Amino acid sequence: MPVKIRLQRHGKKGKPFFWIVAADARAKRDGRFLEKLGIYNPTTNPATIELNVDNSVKWLQNGAQPTETARAILSYKGALLKNHLVGGVRKGALTEEQAEEKFNAWVDEKAGKVDAKKEALTKEQEAEKAKALEAEKEANAKREAEAAAAAQPEVEETTEVEETTTEDAEAAAENESEDASAEEAKDDEKQDQAGS
Repeated sequence: MPVKIRLQRHGKKGKPFFWIVAADARAKRDGRFLEKLGIYNPTTNPATIELNVDNSVKWLQNGAQPTETARAILSYKGALLKNHLVGGVRKGALTEEQAEEKFNAWVDEKAGKVDAKKEALTKEQEAEKAKALEAEKEANAKREAEAAAAAQPEVEETTEVEETTTEDAEAAAENESEDASAEEAKDDEKQDQAGS
């Protein structure tokens, strides 16, 4: 029975989530499998991969053939390296301690690279947030300045209206005083004419 190490799709539409499985090559993609080896979630950044390396190596030693994507995942997690080192131990080129030491050194180096990538991504996200915040502050300041500029002409117009009303009131008062003085003058003329 030919065995493949491949991905089995789960999740929902637009949000895939995969199991890494050892399955009969003739079985359906999402059908029956022999053993679940791990999970792969490509929607996160960086992608989330959990893999049982020892069981993967066991299947590789028994002749299981990984698909292209599964091979890339096995290589990323070090299963192919461990398979290679186990082959070296079997041939007598390495001892088990040396193979384990090499594998652990590689795992530590890989973990350092992944952590560096995560840190770079978080710094980039923080920089984008800071940039967006500055742009928002500038937009708010511009909006406030426009609102203040729009409010000032209204105030000036109202003061002009008030000035006009005071000028009109003064003119009306002058007219009334002129009318009153004109009436007094007429009354004086009438009295003078009546007296004569």
